[in-house]
Amino acid sequence: MAAEKVCAASELSQDTAKRVIVGGIPIALVLDSAGEIHAIGDTCTHGDISLAEGFVEDDTLECWAHGSKFELTTGKPLTLPAFEPVPVFIVEVIDGEIFIDPTVTKEI
Repeated sequence: MAAEKVCAASELSQDTAKRVIVGGIPIALVLDSAGEIHAIGDTCTHGDISLAEGFVEDDTLECWAHGSKFELTTGKPLTLPAFEPVPVFIVEVIDGEIFIDPTVTKEI
């Protein structure tokens, strides 16, 4: 599968997550305070909760339900109760548009 256009980069707000569905896969997009765009699996591995509804702090996205924090660059949980990582997807920005291939995850 080729990368799909997800949204315009201008639709993202700094330190806020946006939920998108790409190829049937829920993904949380985050524009961090350094201006980097991250794409991680949107479903908390502890419970079936959307991470995009959580809180962005530095390079983490925190699940609003139980407080597990996931690192944006690796998908690894940094706090319990989650102990399984979420997938991290490669983000391409072309002419201000964000593209993601949901079948390709970053190797960490």
